[in-house]
Amino acid sequence: MTAFPLPLADIFGHWGSYGVYALIGVAFGMTLESAGFGNSRLLAAQFYFKDMRVFKVMFTAIIVAMTLIFLSSSFGLLDYNLIWVPPTYLWPGIVGGLIMGVGFIIGGFCPGTSLVGFATGKLDALFFVMGVLFGIYIFGETVSQYAVFFNSSYMGRFTLPELFGVSYGVVVFVIVVAALSIFLLAEKVEALVNNRPVAELPGWARPAAGTLIVLAAIVMIVGQPDNGDRWQAIAAESQPRLDGREVQIAPAELLKLMNDQKIKVIPLDVRAEKYYNQFHLQGAVHVPLDEVLAKAEDLQFELANTVIVTISNDELEATEAWKVLKAESVPNVYILEGGINKWLDTYASDRFRKENKIHLRELEQLAYRFDAATGARHQAAEPNPDLLDLAYTPKVILELKRAPVSGGCG
Repeated sequence: MTAFPLPLADIFGHWGSYGVYALIGVAFGMTLESAGFGNSRLLAAQFYFKDMRVFKVMFTAIIVAMTLIFLSSSFGLLDYNLIWVPPTYLWPGIVGGLIMGVGFIIGGFCPGTSLVGFATGKLDALFFVMGVLFGIYIFGETVSQYAVFFNSSYMGRFTLPELFGVSYGVVVFVIVVAALSIFLLAEKVEALVNNRPVAELPGWARPAAGTLIVLAAIVMIVGQPDNGDRWQAIAAESQPRLDGREVQIAPAELLKLMNDQKIKVIPLDVRAEKYYNQFHLQGAVHVPLDEVLAKAEDLQFELANTVIVTISNDELEATEAWKVLKAESVPNVYILEGGINKWLDTYASDRFRKENKIHLRELEQLAYRFDAATGARHQAAEPNPDLLDLAYTPKVILELKRAPVSGGCG
């Protein structure tokens, strides 16, 4: 089963996908305008508690989208790993939020709503947009002066479940209930500040709120799929590639990739530490098999030209690591064919192979004896491709990765 997000370019073609994006953008702009988000006075009124529509509209969109996203993920309709979650840079984020907040109060717009006001011909929005563009220019010209701070306190894809140590379902349910409660409080605050009676809720409000709470409760009860569930969802598509040897690349192909300056290769060595210390490839990253799942999140942030190759002594453990990474939607993952043992068969010297071959061994044990922990100092750890015949059947095809996007007032 193909899970969302949908590959619109594959379905509608290059220009057809742009048509879909345009329709979504127009619909989004119309929604903001109809909610009053193109009026700077209404936007600024929220900071004086006179008109809380911005808060109510934005948080309604947030909790509805959040509930539907995780509900779809719970039932396997959507792969949450394919949704871009901007990485957290804690202190730069706090400072940037304060700067944007002050600008919002002073100008009456955020970057997104200023475009809505500009589209409807509002003069103050025009000046705000010009200020945004000027600010972008100044930022681009000066960011090198404070690049260390700008890239500091990196926390990766850090979300509320990681912060509080609870499940996504619990967070969804708590936020929905809290938001709906604060909506009621906001109505009372507006009435108090404006010295008027509390406005009556529209007839659809209570059923809608009740439905949202029920859906959030379902998300909490059903939970989110684990790595095993994710693999089962893609097994029908991925297992044939595994069985057909489409993802097992020859040592020669890996060696060529490692010497290709246009490709970033991460040789992911999933063996036990004792084997890694005895011998590993130059540049290999040691991640034991039981830690691969935790490493998957970092690998999702690698550049689009990154190829990840899982490595074990044979192929068994490397194949298990490949399944874990594929289930977590990490692109461009391959397996070293035959593992380290085949690599040594191919690139170790004749003398080494003759003197150190182990003929009776168990699966996933080294096929060669090492008298010391040579690591990557062994001559076979970094062969010279210019001196070797690198004949092989190429299998690596770089997949397109999801690109970072932004939304709302970002």
